[in-house]
Amino acid sequence: MIIQAIRSIIFYIFFILNTALAAIILGTLSLFKKRGWYRFGWVIAQYWGYSTLFFLRYIVGIKTRILGEENIPDGGCIIGSKHQSDWDIFAIFPKVGRPSFIAKKILLDIPFFGWAARDFDTISINRKMKSKAIPQMNRQAKEAIKNGCKIIIFPEGTRKTPLAEADYRYGIAKMYQELDVPVVPVALNSGLFWARNALVLWPGTATARFLPPIPRGLEPDEMHAMLKETIEKHTNELILEADKQGLSAPMSKEFREKLDLLKQDLSS
Repeated sequence: MIIQAIRSIIFYIFFILNTALAAIILGTLSLFKKRGWYRFGWVIAQYWGYSTLFFLRYIVGIKTRILGEENIPDGGCIIGSKHQSDWDIFAIFPKVGRPSFIAKKILLDIPFFGWAARDFDTISINRKMKSKAIPQMNRQAKEAIKNGCKIIIFPEGTRKTPLAEADYRYGIAKMYQELDVPVVPVALNSGLFWARNALVLWPGTATARFLPPIPRGLEPDEMHAMLKETIEKHTNELILEADKQGLSAPMSKEFREKLDLLKQDLSS
């Protein structure tokens, strides 16, 4: 425990310094917008993502495994992903070509980081506006699709602990209807290794799986139900797979009870 805590502190030091450096470079570039800045800026963004995964692997022992990349279509689409950890961002965005994340408006007001994010097709959402924020979000999403982006959205709106009760917001269904593009579900188990608000990170193989796209043209309610069922089913499978291989992180009694129930459900 003590050794892993020290490794985690070292990781966070590298991560924070590396993130600050990348944000300063990207934010400064976005202010001047010289010819070719986006291409160079994207190289910096990819460096930030891959270097973070490198630090995770060689400092705290979290390996990265990505499955199902062949399920990502060539054209515009929505990537609807489970969200358990900050790892999800670094693991997903390098795989989708030109990504467009949906982020809270307050994050885009941060100097340097926010300046760069705005110019990298980031879609801002003001949660204080509640349902009124959805039309504004969809207008930005349409522009991002026109720019050749794939929209990355976490349908539950926030990071969830593994096996927590699912809470899929309806905004993705409205976006699906508005944009008329397929939705690629993404299941993952990253919260087993880098949990929400965790101070200590634990070794293991964090896995994300891109699943076959949900086709365009379905009723929003049907798509929404299909997305939830697909992501939850495959996320549970990834959690069970990791548990079978052995988990190094200490797990709460509540989690173990839920895991045992899941095993019983599958075996019955």
